[in-house]
Amino acid sequence: MNAWIFWLGLLAAALTSLSYVPQVLKALPRGSTKDLSYKTLIALTAGLVCWVAYGIFKQDVVIIGANATGATLAAITLACKLRDMA
Repeated sequence: MNAWIFWLGLLAAALTSLSYVPQVLKALPRGSTKDLSYKTLIALTAGLVCWVAYGIFKQDVVIIGANATGATLAAITLACKLRDMA
C-alpha cells in the first residue's frame, strides 16, 4: 500500500472521529441532551460498532481505530441522553 494512502486514511479517520468531541462536551452537563434523538444515537453507535467489526475482519487498523473512537464518543453521548431521560 502506498504510504500516502495510509496517511490520507489516517487524516480522514482523525477528522471524522474527533468531530464527535464537541457533541460529547455539550452532552456532559445534566439536562443538556434535550434536542438529541436517542434513536439516532443508537443507530449511529450500532453502525460504528459494525464498522469496528468490519475493520477487524479486514485487519485494517485505520478503520478499527477511527470507528472505535467514534463509537466510544457516540456511546458517551447516548449514555448522557439516557441519563437525562430518566
